[in-house]
Amino acid sequence: MKREEFEIGKEFHCGEGIWQTTDIGARVIAAIRVDQVEVVELGQEAKPRLFDRATAAKEGWFNGPPYVVAERVFDENDMKSCFTNPEAGTAA
Repeated sequence: MKREEFEIGKEFHCGEGIWQTTDIGARVIAAIRVDQVEVVELGQEAKPRLFDRATAAKEGWFNGPPYVVAERVFDENDMKSCFTNPEAGTAA
């Protein structure tokens, strides 16, 4: 995808995840992963838990900004690997 194809609030695919655009900069975009959320509880042992999309959304993980989940920055090189049409695996 090209930078101008991203829209705040719209989803796209990259790698194994589904992402939602949260911010668009001059040369980068920021996004949160919305198909799953990994939570690590600290204590005697770090215990990662994986929430599916429905559970994470119900618990408010995707409400923002600011977002509870970490935003990832996609630069110009990362954007080349993003697509909106999962069947084709390419930009729509």
